Amino acid sequence: MTTTLTGSCLCGQVRFSSDGGAQMAGHCHCIDCRKASGAGRCTHVVVAEAGFTLTGPVRRFDKPADSGAIVTRVFCETCGSPICSTNERMPGMVFIRAGALDDPDAVTPGMTVYASRAPLWDRTDDSVPRFDVMPPEMPV
Repeated sequence: MTTTLTGSCLCGQVRFSSDGGAQMAGHCHCIDCRKASGAGRCTHVVVAEAGFTLTGPVRRFDKPADSGAIVTRVFCETCGSPICSTNERMPGMVFIRAGALDDPDAVTPGMTVYASRAPLWDRTDDSVPRFDVMPPEMPV
């Protein structure tokens, strides 16, 4: 995976970069991710908050996940593009939306979570590990 990741929103007013590179990437089919992305899944790229920079006009929206942990979603206040999120149970981590990357091929998803909630028209890739719900070892 690429060391430096960069990206932006649709209108270009929000930019981000991560100097530490991706720690992992994966697909999530949970209801919140589907609704927040407007698609059958959301593909997250996990990076360290310490190397992450974000510029431009953003809004934030807090909502508890299935676990009860507060997930804060960040999106462009002008065009509404989802940019990233944080989860209170994973301090120091940022979950970048892969679709906002300048080079979406810079990462390769290594897992799928909430595969049991994937719509029929957005089937999971059986070549990567898949979990019907969130694996117990993940604190989210």
